Amino acid sequence: MHLIKDALDFGPWLDAAAGSSVGAGSLPRRENQDNFLLIDASGHAVCLSRQAPFHCQVPGWPRGHVRAAVLDGMGGHGQGREAAEAAVQGLLAMPACLDPASLAARLDALHTRLQDGFARSAPAQARPPGTTLTLLEVPPGEAPLLYHVGDSRLYELADGVASVLTVDHVPATVYAMRGALDETHWRAAVHGEHHPQISQAFILGNALSDSLQLDKPLRGLDASTLPPFLAHLGDRRVLRVRPGAHYVLASDGFWACDAPLALTARWPALCAGKSAAQAVSALFDDFLSHPPKGLHSDNITMVALRFEAAFSAPGG
Repeated sequence: MHLIKDALDFGPWLDAAAGSSVGAGSLPRRENQDNFLLIDASGHAVCLSRQAPFHCQVPGWPRGHVRAAVLDGMGGHGQGREAAEAAVQGLLAMPACLDPASLAARLDALHTRLQDGFARSAPAQARPPGTTLTLLEVPPGEAPLLYHVGDSRLYELADGVASVLTVDHVPATVYAMRGALDETHWRAAVHGEHHPQISQAFILGNALSDSLQLDKPLRGLDASTLPPFLAHLGDRRVLRVRPGAHYVLASDGFWACDAPLALTARWPALCAGKSAAQAVSALFDDFLSHPPKGLHSDNITMVALRFEAAFSAPGG
């Protein structure tokens, strides 16, 4: 497991760390197709390149600005690792963003550019690659901005509760958007069990329409498209963070098991009173030392952030 905590400076108001592993289970994966990105307050960046940590300095990065992301390459579509790495390289070149609209515009443009690039280089009939992307952009002294696509998740760990702050882009969500699943059945399908299907991914595109056919653009789900019980969890929004709480970006290998709610319910106690690096270590140690029952072997990646203060919305 690669734990990233040293040589990073997030300033006095934020603590962050990352970890990534090929995973656990009876038949662990041979390749880690997950990735992550941390850009600290001085522009020092770390990610994975060919499955190993890679450090660099982002030129012209504004002092105090932070970017954190988790990506899960879709190995079943081929070039999963390459798709996640290409997205990370695009994130390294993308300027710092100060509001949700500019962040979404930059990332949607990156999606289109990478999609076109992979399409030009792919052999005929090849399945298009894709990756999840769950990202927090943190302007200096301001609330983080969320951009989310896929079925990786953002959790808030506070007061003994693990709360999910994102919506999985999976078939059950599409059915809920069409009114075919109510809240109880949606939660049972998405959080009570594990399904490997995905309905939208970065670079790949989306299959969120009624036809369920793949379309090239990405769709940002919000109150106008989500059912009422999910309307507050839009994909592209400003987050209200609680001082002292842990915010965990994680790939779905962590809950690919028989009882995912039981696993994530342990996270708040495991992280209580810990730094971000200690929290990442605790969650990885718990998972790798005691793999959950019915584990479907997959890569696991996590970024943990701990804010020391509450912040206003950008520009507020």
